[in-house]
Amino acid sequence: MKSLARFSVRRRWLVLALWVVAFIGLNMASQSVGAAYSNSFSLPGSDSTRGLALLSKAFPSTSGDIDHIVYHATHGTTIAQDQAAIEANLALVRNSHLIGQVVSPFTPGTHQISADGTIAYATIYFTKSGFLLKPHDVTPVMHLASKVASQTLTVDFGGNAIAQAAGQPGSSSSEYGLLATLIILLLAFGSLFAALLPLGVALFAIGIATAVTVLLSHGLTIANFAPILGSLIGLGVGIDYALFIVTRTRQELKKGASYEEAIVTAMNTSGRAVMFAGSTVVIALLGMFVLRLGFLNGVAVSASLTVLITMIAAVTLLPALLAFQKQRVLSRRERKALQISTATSEFDSPGWHKWAQTVARRPRILSLLAILIMALVTVPYFSLHLGNADQGTDPATSTTRHAYDLLSTGFGAGFNGDTTVVAKINTVADLTTMQSLDASLKNQPDVLAVSPVQMSQDRSVAIIAVVAKSSPQDSKTTDLIDAIRTKYIPAVNLSNTQINVTGATAIYEDFSSTLSSKIPGFIGVIVLLGSLLLMVAFRSIIIPIVAAFMNLLAAAAAFGIVVAVFQWGWGASLLGAGTGPVEPFLPVIMIAVLFGLSMDYQVFLVSRMHEEWLHTGDNEQAIERGQANTGRIITAAALIMISVFVSFALGGLRVIDEFGVGLGGAVLLDAFVIRTILVPALMHFIGKANWFMPKWLDKVVPHVAVDSAA
Repeated sequence: MKSLARFSVRRRWLVLALWVVAFIGLNMASQSVGAAYSNSFSLPGSDSTRGLALLSKAFPSTSGDIDHIVYHATHGTTIAQDQAAIEANLALVRNSHLIGQVVSPFTPGTHQISADGTIAYATIYFTKSGFLLKPHDVTPVMHLASKVASQTLTVDFGGNAIAQAAGQPGSSSSEYGLLATLIILLLAFGSLFAALLPLGVALFAIGIATAVTVLLSHGLTIANFAPILGSLIGLGVGIDYALFIVTRTRQELKKGASYEEAIVTAMNTSGRAVMFAGSTVVIALLGMFVLRLGFLNGVAVSASLTVLITMIAAVTLLPALLAFQKQRVLSRRERKALQISTATSEFDSPGWHKWAQTVARRPRILSLLAILIMALVTVPYFSLHLGNADQGTDPATSTTRHAYDLLSTGFGAGFNGDTTVVAKINTVADLTTMQSLDASLKNQPDVLAVSPVQMSQDRSVAIIAVVAKSSPQDSKTTDLIDAIRTKYIPAVNLSNTQINVTGATAIYEDFSSTLSSKIPGFIGVIVLLGSLLLMVAFRSIIIPIVAAFMNLLAAAAAFGIVVAVFQWGWGASLLGAGTGPVEPFLPVIMIAVLFGLSMDYQVFLVSRMHEEWLHTGDNEQAIERGQANTGRIITAAALIMISVFVSFALGGLRVIDEFGVGLGGAVLLDAFVIRTILVPALMHFIGKANWFMPKWLDKVVPHVAVDSAA
């Protein structure tokens, strides 16, 4: 690290030029080709996937995404009064690109007009699934269909493809988080130059990472929320990493070191910790590959690349910029004090030294108090319901939310979720089985409506459309799908007919089940890898075990917060979010991110303790000094991360809202409860065993030093 730091300082113009060229070149390339994000995911072998394959082959014109144009007659009028205008407009929509079929509300026998005659819908069948459609494929259809709107007729749109085209591209409130970050940095450093450095380096790295993600989207399936998630994580860790290095540089300058030696020392201590902490975040994110789901692989690559680029910027670009600033990273008062005397306090913050002494005196009581706080926040986690949050949770002003509410009012809550039973018809007995199933479903208490059995043109496939009484995101709808598969179909399927249940709700249910079954193994892998890294770094068995437990506790608390807000609705109105289940992929991504972020704080805290332990050999003194010298900076870094995460949660995109609230809450608890109270208290209680490692294991485990003293 010393050689890299000296190179960055002495060749600072070259380092800066290389980063600027990379920034401009990659952004020009990404803008020239554009993004190709896709929410496509597949579940080979699942019941819904087999059903969808049958459906696509037998009904090619209606096998793509199913969306709706929803009409609402206002001011005392009825839909019938606008029949001519709607029919003429739908004739134009039918000729649109990628439209397979359009069913008018006035088609006989379709029942697409509400009982009071004020709400109606037209069904649009795209020739591709919603995950494969791009916004430019869908927006012309919306624009064309909107032309029929008048003072007495509103037009709204619903469906997966519509939601992707009309969805918000990102958070519009991130600037508030950046402003709060700048204020916190100014208060922490008292120097504008020092405050701008972490912010500038993080934003510069994010700009490069976003461009790289755009380019990768052409060869890898990357979800449309991945760049927003990458920016959220990158800003949080990027500012934190730069903050730790700038803080250590300032400490060395205040001790009287030259600007070059101060930067080199900072890189050889805090820089090492940044490299180690960043590596753990990258490993945790790439751990999603063990799930073997292409949808998550793209997210993992995007987020881990963002962290990697941010980490490299922190250890190369930041030292170069620090060299340009020299003594100006100190406030005027600090520079004047340095001219008078080079003496400095042993502790950067006397207040944190007093708190470290308090924790040392009362480790048991404070440990119990911290565990109680974490347990209370974790309670909602046990009510976690994974599923697809439907468009009833969209912002109240969005067209998809208007369409959802109108369809629920006119045709029942279950209408917004499509569930289709598909069967392969080889014999007369197969068709008889489907007819028996159709009759059976009509008599079930949780079913609102069932269509007659429909046959493909070659009569090889039969389908039944089922409308539940409950909304798509309601757990009762999930129960209905399970009942159709495990109870209603077996009861009539005496001929062993191949029958599958598919549709958006069924696909998400299968996705949730698949992910849920893989989460324990995923957690085991990243916990094991993280623990091994900590064991290598700190030559200890106890520290990795404590860290693993703390990280799992932080993750459980984060899910407790997400459930309380987005399922139970505690404060959801402040975010403009509706209540519903938690997206099935959110736990996996959040666990990876949180495990990495928690490891960051663990590394920065314990590396300073370990440094003191190697100097003194006194466990109590090492923990006190380590906490006293890192407490202020860890909590400042946490406040910055919380500001960034919460600002993203105000953007109106539900999945990013969930990430922002969950990650922000987790960081708050991790920094102010776990790392400030619980970890040091437990380490005081454990004693010298913190640093114990059997001699035979010490010989086997490779030596990688996180702090220079090691």
